[in-house]
Amino acid sequence: MIFKDLKPEETELVGMWLDLGLKVMGDAVADRVEWLTATRLEKLAENREELAELYRDPGDGRLWEKVLPFVDGPPTLRCLTPAEAMARFGVGA
Repeated sequence: MIFKDLKPEETELVGMWLDLGLKVMGDAVADRVEWLTATRLEKLAENREELAELYRDPGDGRLWEKVLPFVDGPPTLRCLTPAEAMARFGVGA
């Protein structure tokens, strides 16, 4: 599957689970979040207690937090300000 890089107007991507009867899997948004964090964004820090990771988009410098609602849950990717990144991860721009 081919995904797209983050667009300037995007600030949050919320993945969801799809119940297919015999199995549960992530939707296209969840798959895109995983692709972005694996191939496009630079990992800067993580907060294991909160199931969160901090990333930077090398294209525009924006900071992104990937967070899971529970272990192995569907991911959410949201844009953070440098102040929010510092408060949550001890790391800024």
